[in-house]
Amino acid sequence: MKLTFLGANRQVTGSRYLLEVGDLRLMIDCGMFQERHVLARNWDDPPVAPASIDYLLLTHAHLDHAGLIPRLVNQGFDGSIVTTEPTVELAEIIMLDSARIQQEDAAYKKKRHRKEGRKGPHPIEPLYTVDDAQNAADLFTAVRYDQRTELSDDVYVTYREAGHILGSASLVIEAEGKRIVFSGDVGQNNKPLIRDPATIDGGDYVILESTYGDRSHKDETDVVDQLCDIVNRTIERRGNVVIPTFAVERAQELVYHLAQLAHADRIPDVPIFLDSPMAVNVTEVFRRHRDYMDETTHALFESGQPPLRFPGFKLVRAVDDSIAINELRQPCVIMSSSGMCTGGRIKHHLKRNIGRADSTIVFVGYQAHGTLGRHIMNGAEEVRIHGKQWPVHAEIAQIHGFSAHGDREDLLNWLSHMNPPPKRVFLTHGDEDAALALQSAIAQAEVPHYGDQVDLD
Repeated sequence: MKLTFLGANRQVTGSRYLLEVGDLRLMIDCGMFQERHVLARNWDDPPVAPASIDYLLLTHAHLDHAGLIPRLVNQGFDGSIVTTEPTVELAEIIMLDSARIQQEDAAYKKKRHRKEGRKGPHPIEPLYTVDDAQNAADLFTAVRYDQRTELSDDVYVTYREAGHILGSASLVIEAEGKRIVFSGDVGQNNKPLIRDPATIDGGDYVILESTYGDRSHKDETDVVDQLCDIVNRTIERRGNVVIPTFAVERAQELVYHLAQLAHADRIPDVPIFLDSPMAVNVTEVFRRHRDYMDETTHALFESGQPPLRFPGFKLVRAVDDSIAINELRQPCVIMSSSGMCTGGRIKHHLKRNIGRADSTIVFVGYQAHGTLGRHIMNGAEEVRIHGKQWPVHAEIAQIHGFSAHGDREDLLNWLSHMNPPPKRVFLTHGDEDAALALQSAIAQAEVPHYGDQVDLD
């Protein structure tokens, strides 16, 4: 039995693994690379022949875990893609949205490059098309949490609640008398909407994420109070609050907290926009899958106070309505994707607000190295957006506690429930510093490099 690391190694994005059990080939996740220095990997030929893969097991729908699936399908994969029921719906939304953005961006760049007479470092074409994304969506098979699913003789997979986003899972694969556990992305306990991560009682080999392996969220002021303070001080100076938002989970959690603040009259009565067609569609998926949410959220639905609706809140799908936001002559709150500012409508809102000293740009999620969001968060004096340099005068704020990822303590606690302890732990999905910091707390931990292969004896 062999495990090959094909992404998210000593960096965060591009989650992808190949597990070989005899003649059976399992790919776990197939994510898009988003850090600038590894973007070329998205264009590389697949490191394993797509047609040779029997199953693709997907932990959750985020782009850095599912974003290259349509390209894999386009290049020959035609097996089953197994994941949870909400993830089937969310992944289709995310893949189709990604395809549309890539096609639009390619058309825009071709036009701009022709006008400027220059060439970029990557092909000016989409990684995949809307048709590719739809073809991929047709291969999905849904399973429920804790359902032991047979993949072949003596090879089984069980999906366990990971508490990261709706439908997210950790995978327990049983093969050759061993248990191989892929953590996926592990969430925090006591988060709104989403249930807490499930514990897993044992595994011989564990592949554990390490996004916040060097950080604690627990020292942060309550996230709701931080959000309240930022909104109030920004609106008081007549500026806009602009929040780059991950369309899945983060957007819905923000809406949940803003609803509580609005109902309690803790923030002014101003328009609050969720300007992301994908986030709007995802919010509808959340409403359909109440059975995957926590008890507190169930109670709010039953009380007649829907947690994802409130006065002044507007869902924005149409392009014209998005453009109209910037014509407002009153302060507002704008949530828009993508969460790392790598594409989508958020770039247009940044262009109109990042140079305004009265506005605030608020980061509520992880910003990978090399992304526009990371440059802004790190204090850049000017940034490049749509081919032009823009000065940064807006207030830049960050709220750590909103992260859908567990922190160092959460990860160690999740691992501690395994008895006996695993033989080997492989730390992935974290920048090198974060992974190495977590390694120092786990005796049997290793931090693999991209392309490393290990025998699971």
